[in-house]
Amino acid sequence: MGQYFGKLFNQLVYGDKEVRILILGLDGAGKTTILYRMQIGDVVSTIPTIGFNVETVSYKNIKFQVWDLGGQTNIRPYWRCYYANTDAVIYVVDSCDRDRIGTSRDELAAMLNEEELRDSVLLVFANKQDMKGAMSAAEVSQALGLPRLKNRQWGIYKTSALKGDGLDEGLDWLVNAIKGA
Repeated sequence: MGQYFGKLFNQLVYGDKEVRILILGLDGAGKTTILYRMQIGDVVSTIPTIGFNVETVSYKNIKFQVWDLGGQTNIRPYWRCYYANTDAVIYVVDSCDRDRIGTSRDELAAMLNEEELRDSVLLVFANKQDMKGAMSAAEVSQALGLPRLKNRQWGIYKTSALKGDGLDEGLDWLVNAIKGA
């Protein structure tokens, strides 16, 4: 099954370097909204992702082939089918979901411990900053344990998928991190 999904991966080409990007996070975090905001620049009505969405996103003359994987509990074990040759992960966190931040931390830690993602760059979007009671990027960072990541390049940006806030800053960081890797 993993080989089948591996063949499905398309690539982002930056010069002669091939880059694969996954968007991951718990269900309801805003992954699909971010994906379509990046692709068409607007908010579209979404439903929970069962399986995956794949879209090509052009950003500053670079084409990203972005895989948005469903975040429901029963789908998360299948994330690993997509890890091979992934150079960058965008991990989306619902900054208002204090009840599940521990689950988000555990899923992120398990994912980052996978050998196939050992060298991947990590961009965290602390999403839903436009909502009352949202945790700050620093709070999300601490709750996820990001400061303890010593052998990985990572960045965190506060975002609002609905308004588009913070997405460009995060993607700028990601492009520079990938170029520097």
